[in-house]
Amino acid sequence: STALMFRLMLRCRGPANKHKPWIETEYQGIVMENDNTVLLNPPLFALDKDTPLHYAGEICGFRVHNVPGGSGSVQFEAVVLDRSTGEGLVRSKEPLDCESQREHSFTIQAYDCGEGPDGSNSKKSHKATVHVRVNDVNEFSPVFVERHYEASVPEGRLFDRIVRVEALDADCSPQYSQICFYDIITPNVPFAIDNDGNIKNTEPLDSKRQRVHTFWVTAFDCGKNRAQADAQVTVTVKPSCKTGWIGWSKRVEYTPGSGSIPLFPNLHLETCEETVWNIQATVELQTGHIGKGCDRDSYSDRSVRRLCGAVRGEVDLLPPPSPAANWTAALPTLPSSDSSLVFSFNGSTHVAVVPESVASTVSGDHFTLQLWMRRGGANTQTSTSQARGFRKEEETIICSTVKNDDSYSHYSLSVHGCRLSLFYWPDVSAARPVKFLWKLEQVCDSEWHHLSLSVQFPSVTLYVDGVTFDPALIHDNGAIPNPAPRQRLVIGACWAEERNNATPLHVHLDLPPCLCCISAGKYVGGYRGLLSGVTVRPGSVEPHSVVECLYACREGLDFGDLETLGSGMKVHVNPSQSVLVLEGDDIESFNRAVQQVTYRNSLRFATPGVRPLKLTTSLRCFNEESCLSLRPLESYLVVLQPDAPQISLSGVGPHLARPAPEFESPRGVPLFPELRIVCSLSHAVNTAAQGMEGGALMSDAVAHTLDGCEVQPLGEELNPEREELLVDMDALKERGLDIINTTAYIAITGAESISVYEDVLRSVRYRLAKGSARFERRFRLSCSEMNGRYTSNELTLEVNFLHSLDSLYHPSHLLASQQQFLHPSHHTGELSGHTLPNPHRNSVVPGAATVIIMVCVGFLVVMVILGVFRIRSIHRRGDGARSGCKEGSSQWDDSALTIIVNPMESYESRMGISADTEGEGDEDEEVVDTPDDGSDDQRIIIKKEGRDANTRRY
Repeated sequence: STALMFRLMLRCRGPANKHKPWIETEYQGIVMENDNTVLLNPPLFALDKDTPLHYAGEICGFRVHNVPGGSGSVQFEAVVLDRSTGEGLVRSKEPLDCESQREHSFTIQAYDCGEGPDGSNSKKSHKATVHVRVNDVNEFSPVFVERHYEASVPEGRLFDRIVRVEALDADCSPQYSQICFYDIITPNVPFAIDNDGNIKNTEPLDSKRQRVHTFWVTAFDCGKNRAQADAQVTVTVKPSCKTGWIGWSKRVEYTPGSGSIPLFPNLHLETCEETVWNIQATVELQTGHIGKGCDRDSYSDRSVRRLCGAVRGEVDLLPPPSPAANWTAALPTLPSSDSSLVFSFNGSTHVAVVPESVASTVSGDHFTLQLWMRRGGANTQTSTSQARGFRKEEETIICSTVKNDDSYSHYSLSVHGCRLSLFYWPDVSAARPVKFLWKLEQVCDSEWHHLSLSVQFPSVTLYVDGVTFDPALIHDNGAIPNPAPRQRLVIGACWAEERNNATPLHVHLDLPPCLCCISAGKYVGGYRGLLSGVTVRPGSVEPHSVVECLYACREGLDFGDLETLGSGMKVHVNPSQSVLVLEGDDIESFNRAVQQVTYRNSLRFATPGVRPLKLTTSLRCFNEESCLSLRPLESYLVVLQPDAPQISLSGVGPHLARPAPEFESPRGVPLFPELRIVCSLSHAVNTAAQGMEGGALMSDAVAHTLDGCEVQPLGEELNPEREELLVDMDALKERGLDIINTTAYIAITGAESISVYEDVLRSVRYRLAKGSARFERRFRLSCSEMNGRYTSNELTLEVNFLHSLDSLYHPSHLLASQQQFLHPSHHTGELSGHTLPNPHRNSVVPGAATVIIMVCVGFLVVMVILGVFRIRSIHRRGDGARSGCKEGSSQWDDSALTIIVNPMESYESRMGISADTEGEGDEDEEVVDTPDDGSDDQRIIIKKEGRDANTRRY
């Protein structure tokens, strides 16, 4: 009934929930980082005009709505603290992170409790905007952007900023994320830092006192948090800027076999910020003091021609002086690093006149003339003044008039200043001589140069150091009367002959004076300088490939990789690879190019020694007046000693025994039939990794080219009337080898392979004249390569002569080397079948001879024992019947004793097999008489010449 009455009252009064709740239109909220309670301004209160009605005037809750682009409705919620007053609270569902999102926005709406406990007919307020800012907490420390800072400054100056350090803080608020100040924590350093991280020096720096400064820096944020890790700062003090090359090394070492090595790996040009628009650098490598050309110290000119495959048949016009070639004996020679002779000409008295027999072999209009030339002699002035230093008159190198089949031809090679000329007259009966002229710097630079002139008239080709040069002028002298010809070949000058007191004919004819040779005269146009290897080969001209090979440089300057050459860079290397020129306009590209200049040496056994290096630099600037000037830099390249090859001769001796008749045969006996030659390289190998202490020497067999072997008799020289050494001359000629055969030695020379030398030496034979066999003869064999720079071991061979039995009875053979005993019952005319084969080098006695010796020694022991017993029995018989016995009754009955003659006894005694005879008594002669049996009567005399003399038996 009460409820009914209450309803009736409400109907009479009207609706109970007439008003909507009311809240502010906008709220500002703050929440601390890592917290969830939001402090709103103004505070959150919802009012309802239906107050104090129990339900209609109460606030039951708040709803959170998201704004466009926001996410607050998800992260925040609002709760009612007091329903009657409408007080509310906004909070986050989980702690907030300022670094993730610093501000949040959303809307909030309040609703009342309606008209009854069931919340029916509840009303909602308008939506109010809430802005929540997350307050930061100083939870992060500063962190430096880089852990290590580097800078370099010139010495002697103060700088406002040398380097700037920077640190960052991960906090979101300006208070905690900003770096308030930096600090240098290393004490006593001449540097300071400001709040922005700029470091400066507080005093001028001195590179001599301290080149590098290292210190530590820290940072603090505005919340006074210190950096979690300090930063290191390195300041390098550069010396005062000096223009020039930096990183120049005074000494560069080269190990043979290393291929190519960079000469200036750390070199760069410092211009001190001067603007340069052109740079040119010239690198010079001096190898002229090592030998002629770039690597002429390896083999002689003759050997190089063989190795290059040149056509044989050249005639040496300046050979070493000898009885057969005496026209060079009066010329002075200079020491040379290779085996070729260097002849000096003084321009007046030093002239070589080639005999007519030699000159006649080089006739014809097709020939190749080759020579090494150095103007001015051994000690000359620098190349900058060479043109002024040479004489004005023409100097003749070679002047030749040769007789052909039915005519004469003439040519002369001359130099004049820096010009080289060839005057050629193919037929002196025809009046059209031609003069070829070349203008060459190589003629007057006082350096060694190789000239090759191939004449195939009317074509003439000149090669200087392997490079072809065309003549600058070809001059035709026109019609000239025919002079009186005469065959003559002169080196170092030309022969001038005059007709009585009249004017010389060559003055009228405008010819070289040597063409008008009739009677006595003098030498004119003398050459002053050095010549070597002057050869002429008649016939077809030398191929270009051979000429290039003759001067191919296996040592010199090179450039590493042309593909890496920068734009605008140029590289030029001269033919002898002794000068390399770099040119460019960019300093960085130029520095990279200079660092790729290399030294190359492809010789297997490079000549050790010093090669001077020189770097000359030329700079061009926009302001030529203040352009830099760099002085030349000089250093030296040291080529270390290469691993020496070991040339081993084996398979011979030390003894060779043959019957004497074999040595007296027409072919003689080969001395080295089983010779073996092996070349190897010995080098140290580190064996520590293999568990061995120290190192070991290992040897690698390599292919070599020998250039000479020599067979020399030891003791007295060969007697040409009684003995000689035979060599297959046809085989030598076929292989192009030379031989010098004297009584003192035989020398076989020429660059050839080991197998060729083995074949040639195995064919060397020793022959004796009839009845010239002697006690013994010893020979020594040795070989060499690279002009005797590396030599083999000396192989000694002792030759023993086995004599026949008949020769023992002739007085001329009383001192024969073979001591022989012969069994009386086995006496034959000659001792045959006992020839010793050629033993191996490590063998002492051949196998067959060893068996014979063992049998003989055993039989001798039996005979000695038997003799001892018989002597003892004789003494017993003598003691028992001494008074009644005659002196002859004690004679030794040796009818059963047999004496064997050992044909190998002399050979055994020399091998150390014969028994020691030192304790045999001091008598000069000891005579043993055998029984008076007719055919068995033998007398053996043992004669000793002094205590240590060899025993002779006759």
